[in-house]
Amino acid sequence: MRSFEFLTFFALLVIAKCNEQECTIDSKESCSENDTHQKYKKEINEKYNKYLAAVTNAEQEFVECNRTNCGCFSNVIARDLKPFQEKGISHELINAAKVSGATLYQIIKGRLYRETDCMFPSRCAGIEHFILKVIDKLPDMELIINTRDYPQSSKYYGNMLPVFSFSKTPEYFDILYPAWSFWEGGPAISLYPRGLGRWDQHRVTINEASEKYPWEEKESLAFFRGSRTSSERDNLILLSRNEPSLVDAQYTKNQAWKSDKDTLDAPPAKELSLEEHCKYKYLFNYRGVAASFRHKHLFLCRSLVFHVGNEWTEFYYKAMKPWIHYIPVPKDANQRELKDLILFAKENDGLAKKIANHGRDFIWGKLQLSDITCYWKKLLSSYAKLLSYRPTLDKNLVEIKKK
Repeated sequence: MRSFEFLTFFALLVIAKCNEQECTIDSKESCSENDTHQKYKKEINEKYNKYLAAVTNAEQEFVECNRTNCGCFSNVIARDLKPFQEKGISHELINAAKVSGATLYQIIKGRLYRETDCMFPSRCAGIEHFILKVIDKLPDMELIINTRDYPQSSKYYGNMLPVFSFSKTPEYFDILYPAWSFWEGGPAISLYPRGLGRWDQHRVTINEASEKYPWEEKESLAFFRGSRTSSERDNLILLSRNEPSLVDAQYTKNQAWKSDKDTLDAPPAKELSLEEHCKYKYLFNYRGVAASFRHKHLFLCRSLVFHVGNEWTEFYYKAMKPWIHYIPVPKDANQRELKDLILFAKENDGLAKKIANHGRDFIWGKLQLSDITCYWKKLLSSYAKLLSYRPTLDKNLVEIKKK
């Protein structure tokens, strides 16, 4: 046998032994790199099987919700009001809820009244827009509406209080209502100095952007822009720095920014409009102080949304199902886990597109302004039935009229 043929034969024998994990001492150095590759590939395949099984299970259990009469979200109203059904909501309970710093509202004879001062006037205006649309169909009531980001009625501290909040975790009794930002008072950044607001308008402009960037023409990158409101976002930022061909994730400034330390030791990135997000196939959604205001917007891009964490929710979140409408990501996912999930999406492009389209179709079809109005009406009508007293007009309140 000629020397070239012998070396070729020997090399093939070494590779075969490495593949079978039967490397000899002499061939150990030659095999080590291939062993690592094979082990990593095996781990990835096993994780892909786990993800694919999760998709299969989700599809088998999934039942499309019926939008009629707010049917997709009615169970949330029932869940949030259930703790108050046994004893009802007394005037004393309402007074106790006032200490949360939220705003007192009254609906009396088809008119809306509110405390003179509102901590966030634009947020109150966003809430009042929807209440005034349905007020003619509502009975008399009074309620406490929290316009802060954080819920107020903890299950572990203090008494159960009937406080309305836009977002919460399972650790709170708060009653979920649609966020003010569907109309007015969303988070203000340089691109949206008056806040996001006007969901009906964003639906149109983001949908147009999604048509400008169809799936096959999107950049095959995982994308994120946002300020460092939570350290849960750090690992994606670090992965982006280590794997820029896989992820483009950078921190932007927020109101508390003072130096590069506030953006994980890097200069703050430029903010991008919601429409510009549509250029990318994979969009990451992280909570902020509470639930993320960008959540619903990202889906309209027809991009695949990676939704991180499952504790913080808005009223419509539970109707959206992991592996059907989005890919769920553990809130404490490390860089390796994040990378594996992104690679799974990249290597299963047809499935990724399918999930992206399902997520978009849900938000587009079942979260219209008419659905928000319907939810407000059903929520307040159900809540009023729990009041154990007949409210009378508080003369210290001011009337809020339709604009």
